[in-house]
Amino acid sequence: MSLTEAVNLTFSVLTVVGQIIIALNLAAILFLKKSGYARLVAERVLFFSFIVALTAMTGSLIYSDVIGYEPCKLCWFQRIFMYPQVFLLALALWKKDKNIIDYTALLSIFGAIIAGYHYLLQLGIAPDLSCGAVGYSVSCAQRFVMNFGYITLPLMAFTAFLMILTFFFIEKKYRKNQE
Repeated sequence: MSLTEAVNLTFSVLTVVGQIIIALNLAAILFLKKSGYARLVAERVLFFSFIVALTAMTGSLIYSDVIGYEPCKLCWFQRIFMYPQVFLLALALWKKDKNIIDYTALLSIFGAIIAGYHYLLQLGIAPDLSCGAVGYSVSCAQRFVMNFGYITLPLMAFTAFLMILTFFFIEKKYRKNQE
């Protein structure tokens, strides 16, 4: 197995695990008012969100700087919304300051919108809004990864952004239920 295949498999499996966590998080948000799972997430929201953001940033850097995939225009925008979260969440984790959640949630919302559009673009569902090669990047429609029949790089990013958002929603709901 080549390095590229190993990295693709690793991050694809992490994406599936992330999607399972999103499903658990949605169940916790919708159905479980004071579950042990919701309490666990709420108490460790900064840590879990930091790990997701750090993994996403590390993955994108491995793909571009180790494997050599050239990021497209939309990939750069997704990075703009993910990378600062690593540092903001690390600082918030160190200071035990959950006030950062609203700010990083906004970054995740915009990042998820871009990643979702990028994924649909790669599947041929969304129109290409002048995202093609513009002289300095590859086409946004180009797929470098397609694992398990549906996982692409933008879906990996979309999953990371949604995980962070669902962690935040659990924390907010849990805190509200404690008041």
